[in-house]
Amino acid sequence: MKNEETISAIATALGTAGIGVIRMSGENSIDIADKIFDKDLKTARDRSIIFGHVKNAAGEIIDEAIILIMRAPKSYTKENVVEIQCHGGAAALREVLSRTFEAGARPAERGEFTKRAFLNGRLDLTQAQAVLDVIQAKTSTALSIAQNQLSGKTSKKIHSIRQNILEVLAHIEALIDFPEDDIDAIFINDIDKKIAAQIDEIKIFLDNQKSGRILREGLETAIIGKPNVGKSSLLNFLAESERAIVTDIPGTTRDSIEEFVNIGGVPLKIIDTAGIRNSDNPVEKIGIERARDCASRAELIFALFDGSRELSSEDAEILKLIENRNAIILVNKADLPQVIDTSQFENFIPISIKKNLGVEKFMAAISEKVGNVNAEMNFVRDEREADLLRRAVKNLEEARFTLQKNIGIDFISIDLRAALELLSELTGESVTEDVIDEIFSKFCIGK
Repeated sequence: MKNEETISAIATALGTAGIGVIRMSGENSIDIADKIFDKDLKTARDRSIIFGHVKNAAGEIIDEAIILIMRAPKSYTKENVVEIQCHGGAAALREVLSRTFEAGARPAERGEFTKRAFLNGRLDLTQAQAVLDVIQAKTSTALSIAQNQLSGKTSKKIHSIRQNILEVLAHIEALIDFPEDDIDAIFINDIDKKIAAQIDEIKIFLDNQKSGRILREGLETAIIGKPNVGKSSLLNFLAESERAIVTDIPGTTRDSIEEFVNIGGVPLKIIDTAGIRNSDNPVEKIGIERARDCASRAELIFALFDGSRELSSEDAEILKLIENRNAIILVNKADLPQVIDTSQFENFIPISIKKNLGVEKFMAAISEKVGNVNAEMNFVRDEREADLLRRAVKNLEEARFTLQKNIGIDFISIDLRAALELLSELTGESVTEDVIDEIFSKFCIGK
């Protein structure tokens, strides 16, 4: 796809930094850079690096910079690409970016660089979306999975499934073209097995949907308990920093505090909530209500109880909140004389956050609750992909039913083609412009 417009955007995060990068892509990107730079760029060799200065319309120096030239098709977008590396201050970046607009570029839209890479055939849709996952990865495991998808691991598996379905379709359509040939039971059984095998491959993606979402977004995890049981201390322990205030004064935490932590490569979105108790303080009451709300929607709950105190009515409320929920019960302060009656707990882990006791058992319990997640798994990225795969499975199952019941071989062809179309939409070979726009609108500007 040839795009006449040249786009420009800041490609690095805003803020003060040693270096900031402005990226341009389009047929005229080198000519535009040449207009604002004090060195000749039109004759520069491909993939060359040139040091010089960016100047304003009056010829005054804005900033010294390094220019990287990447001529089509050997670039991220397969278009002419120029990257301007200047100082990372906000003023310098804004001035240089403005100069690219004055010289003929237009502001890039969200994800437009990656969108052009997709439209120009450098990436398929699963790889393009993996770019966003690489940027947003919160753990090394999430990053490894995103890199696998970016390198084409998911694409290769989907293409393999499509190829196997195409081979079955070729056999079916050959029989349609030569109806005088008899279809024996061995042939039907062989075709049925091949279709069933592709259904199984697709279901692996669907089975891993939850794990994929957890790795991208983090597992929402609430820490709940009455005041002074060690909730904030637990958050600080997991975050490996003094994220929350810890005191002996009940009710210190009056609002929810969120922090992403890495547990065995899996990101947990930890929410430290206000201590649940009866309170007349209007601010604390709001925090307590938010704590109850967090507990109701959390996918995992760490319920803390104080082993050095007897169970109270507040503890009883917490036990009700975690009934039939995915929860880990922690009896804290195991280093102190134990007074609590643990007969009301079906399973619990005695720990001491202060003395670092019971931590290994706690970490093992988290891993068990989260389930098996590894970087080699194939993942469904979002609900759109899951829906496409579920519909493809339905078409393939209908093809098997038609085959087994001998309803009509031409109907099998229709179902197989429908499944192929859905898989093509997944990789972007057959997808509407509205879907493309929606996907890339989730990207940041400059990527």
